[in-house]
Amino acid sequence: MFNHYFFYHMKTNLLLASALLLASCTGSRVDEAFRQAAAIEKSIKLPTFAAATFSIADFGAVPNDSLALGHAAINAAIDSCSAAGGGTVLVPQGVFHTGPITLKSNVNLHLEEGATLKFSTDPALYFPAVLTRWEGIDCYNAHPLIYAYEAQNIAITGKGTIDGSASHDNWWQKKAWRPGRQRLLAFEQSDTPVEQRVMTEEDGLRPPLINLYKCTSVLLEGVTLRNSPFWVTHPLLCDQLVVRNLNIYSLGPNSDGCDPESCSNVIIEGCLFDTGDDCIAIKSGRNNDGRRWNTPSSNIIVRRCKMQDGHGGVVIGSEISGGYKNLYVEDCEMDSPDLDRVIRIKTSTCRGGTIENVFVRNVKVGQCGEAVLKINLLYDSKEECRRDFP
Repeated sequence: MFNHYFFYHMKTNLLLASALLLASCTGSRVDEAFRQAAAIEKSIKLPTFAAATFSIADFGAVPNDSLALGHAAINAAIDSCSAAGGGTVLVPQGVFHTGPITLKSNVNLHLEEGATLKFSTDPALYFPAVLTRWEGIDCYNAHPLIYAYEAQNIAITGKGTIDGSASHDNWWQKKAWRPGRQRLLAFEQSDTPVEQRVMTEEDGLRPPLINLYKCTSVLLEGVTLRNSPFWVTHPLLCDQLVVRNLNIYSLGPNSDGCDPESCSNVIIEGCLFDTGDDCIAIKSGRNNDGRRWNTPSSNIIVRRCKMQDGHGGVVIGSEISGGYKNLYVEDCEMDSPDLDRVIRIKTSTCRGGTIENVFVRNVKVGQCGEAVLKINLLYDSKEECRRDFP
């Protein structure tokens, strides 16, 4: 049992790490920190929905037919629900094959037990590109499998499954995305206007399973998420977010479980992570883009989660140029030889930023592959980056 309370404060200027303090805390210091966490929790407003229900079957979605992609019907149900003032869009039992879905305000996308949304792996379906970030860089890229932009009062709930269908035969093909990644990095380094950073199918930058951009009052609860092309859940510039009782299984490259980026007032609780990369990775933009937004992630509570496979249990970085403050981790289980690290902070001289107020208590660690705590200030040290910022 790892039952050591620690408070960690790290400050970096935009060129290099300037100070680092790691110290044990008294019980009173930790108790005060978690009282602050309780106040943050009370401030978070969960979404609420009208009683109306819109079944995707009523809009033409056909189960158990791999040739009948249902995203037109599903999106029509979501549009109708939102336009009517909101409610629940129901995915009934059965396997519904689909392309990209766009969630709208005041809609709860609810998957019954026994229901599966199984996404096509045809990249052409996910274009034209939409506004997002990819590895912390602003751009237009492939439509996430489920996407929302500037939506309020939204949820994805139920006991069903959302399957991205990714495998090493399609989205996970080794390094197929590397040329497109280099093109995107060049856009960021040259300060190319975001509207000109339009990625194409040929760039191969895989979309996340769920990307919620500039959304408020969000609930993700109960569903099982499998086989994401890229990051599994990517809340971006969101506020008032609860991620609860998800089961996440995705062992592909860069299959982070939950990556809140420049988000505030977040609870991640009761989730199972079995991932090919970090289980939880907190981010705030990469290099120049992160500094331009200057929007840190803040006030994130992680509790009662179980981390199995993964590069790190709870990680801050590496795209952390906007900074981070106020992390509270407690009552988690991170006991696996296939989990490399328990708590990790990773950044570099390209990133800069300020990271402060990280509290961890009552985390069960029977074993891990490398370290309970790792702090890396030279992450991705071969990256080319501009040196002309202050």
